[in-house]
Amino acid sequence: MGKQKGDGARSKARPSSSSLAASLLPSGSTAAMGFGGYVGGSRLDAPPSGGDDSRPYLEVDSDLALHLKRLARKDPTTKLKALASLSTLLKEKSTKDIIPAIPQWGFEYKRLVVDYNRDVRRATHDTMNNLVTAVGRDLAPQLKSLMGPWWFSQFDPVSEVSQAAKRSFQAVFSAPEKRLDALILCTAEIFVYLEENLRLTPESMSDKGTALDELQEMHQQVISSSLLALATLLDVLVCLQVERPGTVNIAAQPKHALKARETAISCAEKMFTAHRFFLDFLKSPSPAIRSATYSVLSSFIKNVPQAFNEGNMKTLAAALLGGFQEKDPACHSSMWDAILLFSSKFPESWTSVNVQKAVLNRFWDFLRNRCFGSQQVSYPSLILFLQTVPSKAVVAETFFLEFFKNLWAGRNPSHSLDADRVAYFQAFQECFLWALHNASRYCNGVDSISAFRATLVKSVLVKLLWQDYISSSSSRKKEKTSLGLSADSCESDLTSNKKTVETLNITYPMSYFNELANCIVAVLSGIHLLEHDLLSVFAAEFQENCRGFFQHASNLEKESEFAERVTQFISLLGECSMQNGGGWPLASLVGPMLANSFAVMRSHDSPSCVKILAQSVSVFGPHKIIHELRIHNMSPHEGDTALEEETFLQMFKGTFVPWCLSGNSCSLSARLDLLLALLDDEYFFAQWDSVIRYATNLEYSGSAPCSLDSDRITILAMLLEKARNEITKAKVGISICTNMGNIDHWHHELLESTVVAVARSSPPFGASSSQFLCTVVGGSTKSNQISLVSRNTLVLIFEEVFKKLLSFILASSFTWVRDAGSLLTPNLLTAGANTIGSEFESSVSMFEMAQFALEVLDGGLYSLKTLGEESGLTPAILAAIFLIDWEFLELTMIDDGPDDKSKEILKARLGFGESFHAFRCKLGNQFWKTLSLHNRKALGQKLIQCMRSAIFNEEEMDTEKFTSLCCLWMLEILDCLSQDPFEEQDLLDRLLCQGERWPLWIVPEFSRQEGTVAKDFSIQDFGHRKFISFIDKMISEIGIDRVVASCGRNALPLSEEATNENLTRSWLAAEILCSWKWPGGSVVASFLPSLSAYAKSKNFSSQESLLDSIFNILLDGTLVQGGCAAQNFVYLCAASSDEVEDIEEPFLRALVAFLLTLFNDNIWGYKKAMELFALLVNKLYVGEATNANCLRILPVIVNVLILPLSQRSIRSNDSSGDAQHDSSGENHIHDVIEGWLRKALSFPPLITWQTGEDMEDWMQLVISCYPFSVVEGIQTPKLERRISLVERKLLLELFRKQRHGVGTSAVINQLPVVQMLLSKLMVVSVGYCWKEFDEEDWEFVLSQIRRWLQTVVVMMEEIAENVNDTITSSFTSDNLDALIDNLGKIVFVSDPFPMDIAKNALLSFSLSCGSFGRQQAEDADNLNPVRTERWDPIKKRILEGILRLFFCTGIAEAIASSCCHEAAFIVSASRFEHSYFWELVASSVVNSSTDAIDRAVKSVEFWGLSKGPISSLYAILFSAKSVPLLQFSAYFILSTELVLPLAIVEEDKSYLDGVSNNEEVLSPPDMSTETDIHLRAEISCMIEKLPSNVLEMDLLADQRVHVFLAWSLLLSHLGSLPSSSPTRERLVQYVQDSASSVILDCLFQHIPLEQWILKKKDEELPAGIAEAAASATRSIRTGSLLFAVQSLWLVKPLKMASLAGAMFGRMLHILPAYVRQWSNDLRDRSTLSGIESFTRAWCSPHLIAGELSQIKKDEIADENFTIAVSKSANEVVATYTKDETAMNLVIRLPSSYPLRPVDVDCTRSLGISEAKQRKWSMSMTSFVRNQNGALAEAIRIWKRNFDKEFEGVEECPICYSVIHTVNHALPRLACKTCKHKFHSACLYKWFSTSHKSTCPLCQSPF
Repeated sequence: MGKQKGDGARSKARPSSSSLAASLLPSGSTAAMGFGGYVGGSRLDAPPSGGDDSRPYLEVDSDLALHLKRLARKDPTTKLKALASLSTLLKEKSTKDIIPAIPQWGFEYKRLVVDYNRDVRRATHDTMNNLVTAVGRDLAPQLKSLMGPWWFSQFDPVSEVSQAAKRSFQAVFSAPEKRLDALILCTAEIFVYLEENLRLTPESMSDKGTALDELQEMHQQVISSSLLALATLLDVLVCLQVERPGTVNIAAQPKHALKARETAISCAEKMFTAHRFFLDFLKSPSPAIRSATYSVLSSFIKNVPQAFNEGNMKTLAAALLGGFQEKDPACHSSMWDAILLFSSKFPESWTSVNVQKAVLNRFWDFLRNRCFGSQQVSYPSLILFLQTVPSKAVVAETFFLEFFKNLWAGRNPSHSLDADRVAYFQAFQECFLWALHNASRYCNGVDSISAFRATLVKSVLVKLLWQDYISSSSSRKKEKTSLGLSADSCESDLTSNKKTVETLNITYPMSYFNELANCIVAVLSGIHLLEHDLLSVFAAEFQENCRGFFQHASNLEKESEFAERVTQFISLLGECSMQNGGGWPLASLVGPMLANSFAVMRSHDSPSCVKILAQSVSVFGPHKIIHELRIHNMSPHEGDTALEEETFLQMFKGTFVPWCLSGNSCSLSARLDLLLALLDDEYFFAQWDSVIRYATNLEYSGSAPCSLDSDRITILAMLLEKARNEITKAKVGISICTNMGNIDHWHHELLESTVVAVARSSPPFGASSSQFLCTVVGGSTKSNQISLVSRNTLVLIFEEVFKKLLSFILASSFTWVRDAGSLLTPNLLTAGANTIGSEFESSVSMFEMAQFALEVLDGGLYSLKTLGEESGLTPAILAAIFLIDWEFLELTMIDDGPDDKSKEILKARLGFGESFHAFRCKLGNQFWKTLSLHNRKALGQKLIQCMRSAIFNEEEMDTEKFTSLCCLWMLEILDCLSQDPFEEQDLLDRLLCQGERWPLWIVPEFSRQEGTVAKDFSIQDFGHRKFISFIDKMISEIGIDRVVASCGRNALPLSEEATNENLTRSWLAAEILCSWKWPGGSVVASFLPSLSAYAKSKNFSSQESLLDSIFNILLDGTLVQGGCAAQNFVYLCAASSDEVEDIEEPFLRALVAFLLTLFNDNIWGYKKAMELFALLVNKLYVGEATNANCLRILPVIVNVLILPLSQRSIRSNDSSGDAQHDSSGENHIHDVIEGWLRKALSFPPLITWQTGEDMEDWMQLVISCYPFSVVEGIQTPKLERRISLVERKLLLELFRKQRHGVGTSAVINQLPVVQMLLSKLMVVSVGYCWKEFDEEDWEFVLSQIRRWLQTVVVMMEEIAENVNDTITSSFTSDNLDALIDNLGKIVFVSDPFPMDIAKNALLSFSLSCGSFGRQQAEDADNLNPVRTERWDPIKKRILEGILRLFFCTGIAEAIASSCCHEAAFIVSASRFEHSYFWELVASSVVNSSTDAIDRAVKSVEFWGLSKGPISSLYAILFSAKSVPLLQFSAYFILSTELVLPLAIVEEDKSYLDGVSNNEEVLSPPDMSTETDIHLRAEISCMIEKLPSNVLEMDLLADQRVHVFLAWSLLLSHLGSLPSSSPTRERLVQYVQDSASSVILDCLFQHIPLEQWILKKKDEELPAGIAEAAASATRSIRTGSLLFAVQSLWLVKPLKMASLAGAMFGRMLHILPAYVRQWSNDLRDRSTLSGIESFTRAWCSPHLIAGELSQIKKDEIADENFTIAVSKSANEVVATYTKDETAMNLVIRLPSSYPLRPVDVDCTRSLGISEAKQRKWSMSMTSFVRNQNGALAEAIRIWKRNFDKEFEGVEECPICYSVIHTVNHALPRLACKTCKHKFHSACLYKWFSTSHKSTCPLCQSPF
């Protein structure tokens, strides 16, 4: 009632009426939970009398009255709100205010407790709880009127409702005594209320507005709850009140209690009669009502038995005893209560009904149908039912046979639950044994009782239970089902047997058989206790079944179902025998069966037969079984017990040992199990001796044979393996034989001699030999380490295994493998050591021996640890395992041998190595943990020696592959042999220890200062480089912290801080740094990044000591070596990794790279730089003398240190002022540098320098103190220091000294080193002293720049001309390779000096240009300015030379690209040798003036090479390998106003000519005469047809970038053209018709729209979206894409997103119709939605504002045409008036303009027909939607269309417009027949779509 969707209509856990009744009685504990699960209802009482409805509320509080009235509403929501408000008010109001409202609440309460909605009922009781809590005792006057519905509500079907009712009831009656007293007081009122409820019908429940199904459900709830309330009330007032203890103490007024009991009985009798014994309710379709009826009948039987009389007994007996037809399991619990109570209370009632028809037939059907689902309730009730059945009411034998037959039929073995199955067999067992025990109730006389019992045993136990247990199987076939059945059983019950045969193929779960077997054994045990002779019936059947099985065992070899059943049954019999202490299972069942079948068992080779015998021995013991076998097969005088022990051994030795060890057949395993089961603890030694002697064939000879046959070895191996299992069982206490648990008792001399003989045997080996050894040795797993031989024998076995492995190792084709083998165990290679490998080198026997050893190891690996450390076998064998595995891994990575023989050998070794590798992989951490520390160390030492030898000596395999392989090996060693970090570091120490060829540069002994540096650095050892490569791979795998920093060792506690340095391997880091490059890696690529990452991740103290130690080692080495040729590597800007690599001296190169990394990565900073600077300055002087070595290296190091030293002064001072030095450290730096400047000034000019003087070193040192930084982009290089005035003066003085010392004409003739020093000094001086330059200084600087650049210009021109000549004169497809080689020689610059000095010249020029700009700004306020304009001519010449350089390299690449891609790549790659030079060139190009670019383009055109300036620019722009700044400079020139028209369209003078603004322009010529648009070849392929895989290629691919750049140039060109020019219109039309729209798809691959769509309102824009949005907005505002292209390089995802956004914004601005057409074709709604959202947010507002502003600015209006613009509404109103006609058109721009088209609406027309009005509106729509440009231009063209039409120009009959909506042409092509004129474009489209060439109007040929 009132159920929600998905809820059940009733509770499944309803408490009984007795539980509620008990809760009402007083006790020492709290009341039981729950009054029941169901709540009833009552007929509604009439409201208080009176004519006025408001009268009952007159005295009630107004707030309470208001909500009480609302309770009468039908809406449940209103009721719930009213109840909630009432609950709140009841908590707030006083008792005085609440009491007047109780009567009215009582009226509403009666209605609400039967409400359909469960929430309303629950809330009602919650409100009741608040009410009774508030009023307390003041509820007494109204208690009787409330008690009926209150009691009824505690049985609501919804648990939460009934619990709420109970809580409210207990709130006022907290103690059980008080609750009982309340019921006694209101007994009559409750009965009246329940009686009224039971008389209700669905129709009387409510008004007609309620649905019928709701009424029926409410009625069912009321009836069921009322019945339960009635039953519980009777239990409380009648039964339990009488039986309760302490009644006298509880009842304050006994008369009231007695009266209440009498009243209850009286009312109950009346209700029993009035409602026809409640039998009509049993016919109800509601299970809840039927269940409640059974409950109330049970209560009447207990409490009002006098109501059952002769008049109603027959009716009630038929209804109750025949209640088994009830099929709903929810009713069965109460049904059984009623039946059992009725049958026991009124046994005579059975005589009043037809038992067979009314009771038994229904009962049999109930059993066959598995109690209709109530197994766990009904099965336990069966024995109670049997007890209540009167003996005279049934025929005993027939009744019980039918009972068990139907009960068996309902067992459902396949699909029943485990709990149901347990309940079933428990009930079956109890009922069967009850029937046997109570046979005397049904039978008279002993014979009759015995016959009855025998019948039950045979018919039920044997034919039903036993036959089902023994025959049922999922795999049994029908033709074999009768096998083993007795003749009597087959004949006696043919029908039953047929049914059994039909069901034999049903699959039963194993749990079913387990329960069935337990049931059978329990029944047999009960029978034995009752009457032992009854067992004979079952015993005969059991023996007959087993004998039949044994006789036909040959047909059952593949089926062990029967044997499994019998063995399980025997096991259960044994358990029963042990628990009960009786021997009847063996004496009566198992013993006779075995004795009768033993001969058959031995004659048949059946494992199933032997398993049954072995199981019997295991269960009952060998003595008892052999005794049973003897006593049933001996003469009477052989029963003397004195002979038992002697005959036991005789029978074991003479009968069982030969039988169990005879032949390798299918029953061998079972026979061996039997043999071991027969081992007795008392005679174990004698038995085991006889077994071993027979198994080794030494029964009579007494000496060990040289060999055993394969079958005997197999049998012995199987026996020993099973013996091992028995030992394990004995150890854990499973076996009762204690001798089996002692491993020493299993040792036998004959067994050990046999084992050693097999281990020492030579090939060929038997198939079972290795298995035999494995079985004896043990150790296949960690838990299986039981060895059946002594330790000495184990050592002998593994010695033989090692020798066989060693023979395989020494025959290897790898030298390092053979050498490693000779190092394993020298003590074992004594006699004949050199012949171990050669003996089998060319024989298959060697592989057989190795395979034999592998098999033994696989089965006995864990026994290695038992050999002891003194033998040395364990590490030797394990090392051999690793070596063979390593050889296999190397063999898999090399090619085949040179000849057939080598190939065969390699193939054979590879095959064996594969199996050995699989074995090696199986060794897990569990095995390595079992090894002792001594064995792990010894094994690690051997393996590391082998690996080092391999790395240094292996020369056949690829170096990188081999070192990678060695790295994997070392990782295996660390993983297997190191249990903690300390052991790992010990292994690494052994790996890195000093050897003959390692280390090469550093000696790792810190105590010897002279031992820091090793040999001369010119020594090159390839083995050393391989070892470094190996270490580098180790670092990449396990980290630099473990290899170099020794992190595991650092965890040790330190006694002194000084020891921390010795804990790290700083010498190893220095060794790696000095090695610089190795196969597969280098310092820059791998080691320094790892070192930097480690330094950032660790704490300061741990990494600082390591870094300091590395620096000290490298500095010491550098000082010793003296920094050879270090002067050539002083850089003006921060050195790159490529430039550092040019340093040849290893220590200096390592030191510079090390410092650069630490300072660039901010690991070291200013403080550390100051410390190192002071250290170097101190080392510069030794006393008064200069340290020459330190002086040579100092410039290079200072060049690195000066940048971090200068950062503080730059940050703390204004950019325009001199440095103010506050700190002592900075003052010290300036003092030192000023001293160096004065030292340099003390030398004569550079022109006088001679080789051998140290003037060059001092000059380099001075230059290194004035660094520049390279600024990304095209800005002037930045000064990195703020120098003092003194420094500036000294530096300028030094510069002028060199200028005065040389003549300008003589500089070129000086030594290159002099020119290089002068060029560097000039850069430094221009950068730091330009303010102090005079005209002579500038003249000198600019003249030198021009001279140095001119040399490179001439060189590059020669290269370009040579490339041109080579390609144009000798290129053919046949000589392509030779041509490419020749090109490589042409572009190769053999002497880099001109390029290097020109680089300094370009740097000086860049600084000069910046200085001139700043000088001009300062001269504006200067009275005596420096005249910078005098240098303009020379600056122009310099710029011309720079542009000439730029075009030369581009032309060379363009010419080479016409040959092939490889040739162009050679040219572009040559620029990377001097990348910074070309970056400076590009920077100057971008800063060039337009005139300079124009002159350069023309001069290149006049040059006359095969490619011109445009091709050269495209060659650089689309270069596959180019300098990024060069690419931007190419784009910059291409996008200039002069070059851009030439860069887009092929040269067509007629197309590029200026356009007049006359009328003829609007009338294009005929289509056949129009000139087609042709883009330049370099970009046409990217515009017209994008690469086919452009959408699938990488988002940063060069080809994709090139496509974007080509489109950027095209968009820039379109944007530069006037909007009304025909040139632009034709180019736009070309894009519309020919350009692929896939470019727009590509753009949005870079703009993550998914993140934009998912972005929450307040979140920041995701990466990619923010850049694209900002660029789109900026491109629309500025009309340029240059900013996005400039920031593109180096290409990254966010930069591509920025360019994509800028291009999309530009396309929306220039090509709106083109973008709109693309968006209309999109089919992905989510993508389209994202694009519209992006456009609406970031593009449309700016585009709309621009369009409206443009319309207002353009002068479109005249006397006939006016325009009004509304920016707030985004509307344009165009009004056209002519004579007496007028028309208003409103153009509305959508929010996502231009993705969505504009709307055009005619709001007013005057004097214009509707057809013409529609036509003009459509023409305006067509103009504005097809316009690829400004909206103002579309409006202008539409106006001109109107003008032409009013002037009389005829419209085109196809498009109904005078001016064409796309190309704006007039109709010119006239039909010769009808004379109508058409637009050429419209007519062309008509011809192409209609596939005919006739006039659209008259259909005549056109």
